[in-house]
Amino acid sequence: VQLQAFGGGLVQAGGSLRLSCAASGNIARIGVMGWYRQAPGKQRELVALSRSKDGTTNYGDSVQNRFTISRDSATNTVHLQMNSLKLEDAAVYYCNANDRWTLTSPGPWWGQGTQVTVSS
Repeated sequence: VQLQAFGGGLVQAGGSLRLSCAASGNIARIGVMGWYRQAPGKQRELVALSRSKDGTTNYGDSVQNRFTISRDSATNTVHLQMNSLKLEDAAVYYCNANDRWTLTSPGPWWGQGTQVTVSS
């Protein structure tokens, strides 16, 4: 499985940004796709995950009601719509895919990180 992430960049606080992650390869193995992020000096944290078999999602507490994950099965792509961005949302965002159904821990496949910078 290969993951290609798109869409990072610079945005003002309060603004919006959309990330996308396209999966390729043995995509039949993927049960869960989503995003994690890591800011300098901080631990990696779960942002949002989506499970393919039932559409269940899980969001990190800090992004609830601001971020929305969606999945396009036709293109094997997940999108992360990020609204009302805060300074503390700045981080490198990593796409992740899991061959297990869990929505609480990352899987073995990672995309390249994409930088999200939020300015005041």
